[in-house]
Amino acid sequence: MARIPMTGGFTLCPEGEHVFYIHAVTYDEEFGKLEVKMVNAQGIEHREKFSLKNKNGELNDKALNAFSFFAKTALNQDGMEDIDPSDLVGHYIRCNVIHTKQPSNKDSSKMLTFANLDRDKEPADGFDTEPCQKVKEMIGEASETETAPAPGSVLDDLLGD
Repeated sequence: MARIPMTGGFTLCPEGEHVFYIHAVTYDEEFGKLEVKMVNAQGIEHREKFSLKNKNGELNDKALNAFSFFAKTALNQDGMEDIDPSDLVGHYIRCNVIHTKQPSNKDSSKMLTFANLDRDKEPADGFDTEPCQKVKEMIGEASETETAPAPGSVLDDLLGD
């Protein structure tokens, strides 16, 4: 019988300060749903969601304010007037993660824990610690096991020397 590889499963981002790399952003303009996918150096993923429109299709000022602060901080540009959400990809942001507990809407006897970003956010220009291999591959850094070709060897190969 075939073997199925196991993953590490879902890991809730621990409370505390983290530097996140923004690796994907999706935006449904019709419904105003924006999702920012981030990862920290240890490979723990976090998603931040913003509902930029309310049920009536009007702008949700509170969500728009929260997203504006997030985007301006991640890009380290206070004077921005608008943004293409995909411009966030490739940037880092330092955030404080807090956990909140709420009863499940399916079973009120069960409590659910959510990881949320606190208001404290700062721009970052990279991770504070060495990222794991998964994250290096995600952001396009060379693997530790990869070696660069010797100077001139690529040119020598092309020239046939």
